[in-house]
Amino acid sequence: MKLHRRFLGIALAVALLGAAAAGLLYFTSHDKPGPIKVGVLHSLSGTMAVSERPLVDAVRLAVEEINAEGGLLGRQLEVVVADGRSDPAVFAAQAERLISADKVSVLFACWTSACRKAVKPVVESHHHLMFYPVQYEGLESSPNIIYAGSAPNQQIIPGTRWALDTFGKKIYLIGSDYIFPRSANRIIRDLVTASGGTILKERYTPLGSRDFKAVIDDIRKLKPDVVLNTINGDGNAYFFHALHGQGLDNTPVISFSIAEEELTTMGESAYHPAHYAVWSYFQSLNGETNKRFVAKFQARFGQNRVTSDPIEAAYDSVRLWANAVREAGTDAPKYVNLAIGHQSLPGPAGVIAVDAATHHLWKWVRIGHARKNGQFDEVYASATAIRPAPFPSYRSQDEWRRIAAQIEAEQERRP
Repeated sequence: MKLHRRFLGIALAVALLGAAAAGLLYFTSHDKPGPIKVGVLHSLSGTMAVSERPLVDAVRLAVEEINAEGGLLGRQLEVVVADGRSDPAVFAAQAERLISADKVSVLFACWTSACRKAVKPVVESHHHLMFYPVQYEGLESSPNIIYAGSAPNQQIIPGTRWALDTFGKKIYLIGSDYIFPRSANRIIRDLVTASGGTILKERYTPLGSRDFKAVIDDIRKLKPDVVLNTINGDGNAYFFHALHGQGLDNTPVISFSIAEEELTTMGESAYHPAHYAVWSYFQSLNGETNKRFVAKFQARFGQNRVTSDPIEAAYDSVRLWANAVREAGTDAPKYVNLAIGHQSLPGPAGVIAVDAATHHLWKWVRIGHARKNGQFDEVYASATAIRPAPFPSYRSQDEWRRIAAQIEAEQERRP
């Protein structure tokens, strides 16, 4: 560990000498440098807008707080927002524009894994830096992305184990038809099989789907002990309306992509009394840091607004990046990237820290029971923050990468 830190310190020192030289050249022709541009790329339209719009607000709040404190390196921050329109191709094109044309110093971007995977090669080709704020299936790493949401061992795996222990071993899988649900369910299948459980059925619906008749018929016929839900976006509202409308309120459902924003949007008419979600953060958490965060968010955007795990992760991502900029003494992405690997700070969910080896964060595991009012009551919490493992340890990274590539290839072949 000491050798690693010594190497990191030497590398950072060398990098900062280069940054200082670059900065000197910059200031000879720019006596008054402009603002530091912060790129925000999320879906403001399309099926994912209900989930992603609040993340733009989270970034704005953090940026406004930094500007109120004097900015960074004597400069103010300027938010540049782009709409990915819930479309991976649009996300990739907008990422290219933000980096090449708008000259942003960092990207805070994406929700779905399909969009993240579309943006990843853009960020890497420019040796840029992006923060991704959402839990995901893992099976990926990048030197240019900070994964601020939960890795599989911080959400999917403990959530599945809790479901098996709490409700039983007959499992029904429902998800949106794209990379995250299919990859997550591959991990879930392994866990269920290892525990002696049974996957009764695995079904997928298109993003934005409103038709869940076949799913409801399955659940009524198969009578699973628990449904594990990886639907994303506004399709969740139609799924829970269908459950409620068909009198299946007592069937336990564990969701991996429904937070307070989605729960509130669904409304009480879709309330499911046996609904649980797995995250690292809930708005209802006790603690002064969280209470201050919720109060600031609602004071800025409205008292009826809610916070959530992705909102909290987006907000803390800006603060982690700002700390790295201060340490690096420059906003240049490649130098900030050298400093980001050893940043930590107290957040609404507890102290968070970047794991330098994986570019993921140490996170808590929490499971909440959904309320009618759009909040969650915590029913389980890990004793400590969990070190991220984007590649579950029961297979090698090479094997996981082959599995991920196979899932992506199969997804591309689907109409």
